[in-house]
Amino acid sequence: MRRFALLVAICALSQTAAAQTSECKSIPDSTARLACYDKADKAASPASSAKPASRAPVAKVDRNKFVDSISAEDALMNARLKNICRGC
Repeated sequence: MRRFALLVAICALSQTAAAQTSECKSIPDSTARLACYDKADKAASPASSAKPASRAPVAKVDRNKFVDSISAEDALMNARLKNICRGC
């Protein structure tokens, strides 16, 4: 039942889009046709004309205070591995 409802919704929405573009196809002047497509696009998606959401500010990292814990752990592990007695 859900698939049928989804199919009906897709068909209903695609007919609306096809009807809007057929009006613009019949315009012989290219600039007027482009204006028609622009107007149809703005009418179809009002959110596109809205200002895009601003990105969150990125925190600046002070390189002098930054501690790379992974490389510190790697150095400690390498020191331990080099101190293993291999010939005992």
